[in-house]
Amino acid sequence: MKKKVAFYTLGCKLNFSETSTIARSFINEGFDRVEFNEVADIYVINTCSVTENADKRFKSIVKQAQKVNPDAFVAAVGCYAQLKPQELADVNGVDLVLGATEKFNLTSYINELINNPERNKGAGEVHSCEIENADFYVGSYSIGDRTRAFLKVQDGCDYKCTYCTIPLARGISRSDTMESVIKNAREIAAQNIKEIVLTGVNIGDYGKGEFGNKKHEHTFLDLVTQLDQVAGIERLRISSIEPNLLKNETIDLVSKSRAFVPHFHIPLQSGNNDILKKMKRRYMRELYVDRVSKIKEVMPHACIGVDVIVGFPGESDDHFLDTYNFLNTLDISYLHVFTYSERDNTEASVMDGVVPKKVRAKRSKMLRGLSAKKRRAFYESQLGSTRTVLFESENKEGYIHGFTENYIKVKTPWNPALVNTLHDIELTKIDEDGIVRFEFLKILAR
Repeated sequence: MKKKVAFYTLGCKLNFSETSTIARSFINEGFDRVEFNEVADIYVINTCSVTENADKRFKSIVKQAQKVNPDAFVAAVGCYAQLKPQELADVNGVDLVLGATEKFNLTSYINELINNPERNKGAGEVHSCEIENADFYVGSYSIGDRTRAFLKVQDGCDYKCTYCTIPLARGISRSDTMESVIKNAREIAAQNIKEIVLTGVNIGDYGKGEFGNKKHEHTFLDLVTQLDQVAGIERLRISSIEPNLLKNETIDLVSKSRAFVPHFHIPLQSGNNDILKKMKRRYMRELYVDRVSKIKEVMPHACIGVDVIVGFPGESDDHFLDTYNFLNTLDISYLHVFTYSERDNTEASVMDGVVPKKVRAKRSKMLRGLSAKKRRAFYESQLGSTRTVLFESENKEGYIHGFTENYIKVKTPWNPALVNTLHDIELTKIDEDGIVRFEFLKILAR
């Protein structure tokens, strides 16, 4: 009888793409993949270290697996597994913890352990390299639903932002080869998936480490230029890109592109230059204004998302209000707001000027309110315009949802024939739930 494996992924799109690659290695070895709430022989948890919350959730997810099958084998991989392997191994029920380089050999480790009669059940085994050895690249992509895939093009980061553990968890910046990215993109296109989202830790750094060293033949601009020419992909979306690495040439290419959509997600983290310096970000807010202005100049309808951290050490009320006012005047579409949480072994964790948690929560609430206002204003600005929607595969309370090329969420009564099809529409009104309604312009689907 075939063994069953289930996966739970915490964190970013990059983690999802890597979970998919690990899952395919199990399927190639004859396993059946099942949902995490179903009975499985092996449960794999891909961990995240970006927020305190992701750390805390790990124990409850292990308990969830044990509840379904107390005799199951539980493995932890990913960023938190690299940073604090022993801490995870000590969690009751965890059998195996693999770090940054070992996770892609998970099936080998599991086969070895399961077939070892002298294995000490109840004590988690750890295989975690020194992060300096995480210097090779493993390509991956995930298919989240039938409409969209996340394609990993880059891993690791050479930046030294004072709040971030990612370089400690994922190692130096390194890239997939151009040939491998194009091959993966073609494989995805062959599965009738309409949209690819490019993902990585610092994708604007693409090209670095492409040959296993610092040789640098290709750039991010080369990557998007070549991907734009891959037949069969209807849409390409850049996930998150640092403002200092988003060049005018890339913005111009997207504006004239066949497949790249007018949607950018650009981390800001703070709108105050003093705080940006303390964070060791590689730009000042003036550069951010310049990037937003350039995008809006060539693509007035573009959607721009922003990452912001509130409550960083030393962030006074004045610093925060500076950020709030800066974002309020900026022509952006929505915010992803992160409440600062102390991470071990980061510079920021020992800085003076700790902001009380209640103050952090209040600031976070204010920016989330601003995000709702910005999204509403952006949606209103697009009413009456003609867009193209790609429909998703889920029936949500009798409606099918989709996203336009510039990331406006739309809905219409459920119709399974619409799943994974593209349609030209006119945006007509915003519903009470904030989602946009529309009228079809053409009957023919793509």
